[in-house]
Amino acid sequence: MSQLKNATIVKAANIYYDGQVTSRTVIQEDGSKVTLGIMLPGTYEFGTDGPEIMEILSGQLKVLLPGEDTWQEINGSATFHVPARSKFALEVFSVTDYCCSYPAE
Repeated sequence: MSQLKNATIVKAANIYYDGQVTSRTVIQEDGSKVTLGIMLPGTYEFGTDGPEIMEILSGQLKVLLPGEDTWQEINGSATFHVPARSKFALEVFSVTDYCCSYPAE
């Protein structure tokens, strides 16, 4: 999906790691939430409450998913799933554009 239609955007930004990672929350017409954001080069770890689907729209990075020993390399676009109540690590090499969605458990 390249567009979000009939959505409400929360004006306040979500800011992490001293501004190295930022996003904006978008509430879709059906009430579901996505965040649209940018990650600058760096190393990050994030925790999840619920499951997340991370869609990388552009960028160069590696991701270490929960329970995995091998980093997954991403050059360009890709999608990965993160289980609820877990942590994942990212090593970002170039400005990375992403969309994260939060499906029901």
